[in-house]
Amino acid sequence: MVAIDVRRAADRTETRLSWLHGRHSFWIGGQPYDPANTHHGLLLVHNEDTINPGAGFETHPHQDMEIVTWVLEGALVHQDSEGNSGIIYPGLAQRMSAGTGIMHSEKNDSWRLGSALHSDPVHLVQMWIVPDEPGVTPGYEQLDIDHDLLAGGLVTVASGRPRHAAETAIRIRNRDAALHAARLVPGHSVQLPEAPYLHLYVTRGSVDLEGAGPLTAGDAARLTATGGQRISATEPAEILVWEMHAGLAHA
Repeated sequence: MVAIDVRRAADRTETRLSWLHGRHSFWIGGQPYDPANTHHGLLLVHNEDTINPGAGFETHPHQDMEIVTWVLEGALVHQDSEGNSGIIYPGLAQRMSAGTGIMHSEKNDSWRLGSALHSDPVHLVQMWIVPDEPGVTPGYEQLDIDHDLLAGGLVTVASGRPRHAAETAIRIRNRDAALHAARLVPGHSVQLPEAPYLHLYVTRGSVDLEGAGPLTAGDAARLTATGGQRISATEPAEILVWEMHAGLAHA
């Protein structure tokens, strides 16, 4: 059934701690259980987090999940048990495959790796997709795509789709999923791909989604059995678009 389900920023559940402001598009543990809001397509987690300087997520485990992190402002330090270590910043595509099991930390303390001391929070979106199969070898990949985003079109950030093999910045281990990003100036537009499931998220600015109307920062649209709509910027904007050709029942 064709559907466009608009979810406003103010309707998300939140986590507020002394060091963290988390906003959740889907139900997560610790929040009141909402069986009608556990995922969309293959997308299980879509969190927008703001982390204070010197703070962050200490070392913790993950298993059998493809985790993509997109930083909006500031810098996030990633370190994991496979020996990967680096700073994630705006315009850098980053993916961690948890596979058989991995330990990692994510903190706003880039000065530990040689950057200047700062007092700025880091603002990011983290997204989790189920892999095609469990028990794969853990992995990590990143690539700076800031220059590609200057063109204003949809840029394939992460994909496991065979058709994106030559263009995707980083790979994810699900052949039915792809993440795209675009930075738009007022009056410019992009067209959504055709897919059984799409998840559109506005990270900044405001846009107009054909058939649904205006969306502003933090708003999302979950599209089912549709695609091809145009997204037009009404002010400088950035969007993230998940294209998914299966749901969890077929993952």
